[in-house]
Amino acid sequence: MGLEALSFREMAPEDADAVEMVEKACFAIPWSRESFWKEAANENTVYLLALDGERVIGYAGCWISFEECQITNVAILPEYRGQGIGTKLFGTIIDVVKAKGVTAMTLEVRPSNAPARALYARYGFKDAGRRPHYYQDDAEDAIIMWNTKL
Repeated sequence: MGLEALSFREMAPEDADAVEMVEKACFAIPWSRESFWKEAANENTVYLLALDGERVIGYAGCWISFEECQITNVAILPEYRGQGIGTKLFGTIIDVVKAKGVTAMTLEVRPSNAPARALYARYGFKDAGRRPHYYQDDAEDAIIMWNTKL
């Protein structure tokens, strides 16, 4: 699928329906539309959308607490994967939170998600531990990753 015009912008509460569609296409246990509406309205979160023209094709989100940031979600529609969109989106969210004073970031990722782990490592994230049976759909562990040198 070719891109019309890739752009990024912050999510607004009215984007909740489009983001929920991406979520359902990407995750076995998706967040609800209401969850995204609340996240977009929260002053301690940053959610960026990836757009192909006007179509929401992905998003990344995080919670900010003082100078630390927890990545909550990164998702790209399956038909848009492998085109570097996730890499550009992840780099953009890092730039946005750094401008807000964030100096360290953390996230959890499935050990089986090699593309995501490679992306995070490319941005300086290192394995820092495990959360046993973290994922509800299949009880897979989560690898905790940190980047403390933003």
